[in-house]
Amino acid sequence: MTHPLPTEDDLTEVAEVASAIRASIGSVLSGLDGAITATLATALAGGHLLMEDVPGVGKTTLARAFAASVDCTLGRIQFTPDLMPADVTGVSIFRSDDHRFEFRPGPIFAQVVIADEINRASPKTQSALLEAMQEHAVTVDGVTRRLPEPFLVVATQNPIDMEGTYPLPEAQRDRFMAQVSVGYPQPHDEMAMLDSHDGTDPLAEVRPVTDTATLARLIDVARRIYAAPAVKQHIVDLVSQTRNDSALRLGASPRASLQLLAASKARAAMAGRNHVLPDDVKALAGAVLSHRLVVSTEARLGGRSAHDVVTQIVERTPVPTEARASRMAPVGAVRSEAR
Repeated sequence: MTHPLPTEDDLTEVAEVASAIRASIGSVLSGLDGAITATLATALAGGHLLMEDVPGVGKTTLARAFAASVDCTLGRIQFTPDLMPADVTGVSIFRSDDHRFEFRPGPIFAQVVIADEINRASPKTQSALLEAMQEHAVTVDGVTRRLPEPFLVVATQNPIDMEGTYPLPEAQRDRFMAQVSVGYPQPHDEMAMLDSHDGTDPLAEVRPVTDTATLARLIDVARRIYAAPAVKQHIVDLVSQTRNDSALRLGASPRASLQLLAASKARAAMAGRNHVLPDDVKALAGAVLSHRLVVSTEARLGGRSAHDVVTQIVERTPVPTEARASRMAPVGAVRSEAR
């Protein structure tokens, strides 16, 4: 099955909408260009985003600012140790008046779901998100119900060495397309934050700059971006090295390859290009791969993080000459990629 390449109008629309969302989020938070780019690329690639950092640096605010910038249904789940799976997915209630069960949907039944402090809940509750994130569906009492489209989970988590946290299982982390760290702001960005929050809540002033119908259309545009065989080979080379690096006990899965390609296509679309460049892969490799990896004890004791290892892999992996020379996509139709 083949699909046509995006038109110039398609690419212009992606770039304009992405720029509008970026400006909308930037009106609330300053100095987070990298995190905002990863958020937009993940959304346009149809994936899910995990944000990890210490409390109070703006993880939830970034997620809420993105949701407020898109005219969509919004669900928010505050994960706590006593949260149960039914609090996420919903539950069937028996109605005594007509002797039947009625399903009450949980907050997961929204187009954008903010999973706040996801690693404060037990692994059993965390697993309630697995089917939803992978299949865009929820099964309760043997009945499978589809979730609204587009469907995006933006989860936040605290560092695992903080009190009251449970590390996310590997299968759960692998469902997230990308992980970003917000980090502490630069002094001038923090000063701008003090000014913008002085006596007002800038988040309350955010208005939608697009809607979910447009977002769904742009996701389709991003999927039709062309990736040359040499670029795909470069992705395979990077992912393969994570499975053979002595600093890692667990490498990236084949899903990581698919999602790195999808995110790279989204970044290319945001730049107004109908083809992926090695620079797109390089820019997103850390965000897409790092959270899936398990660092060896020796590397961890040596102060190396998964992101450090990925950075080194990217730096030492040569880019195929064909990938460097592939500046334009071929005219006509290209084969669609697996999701």
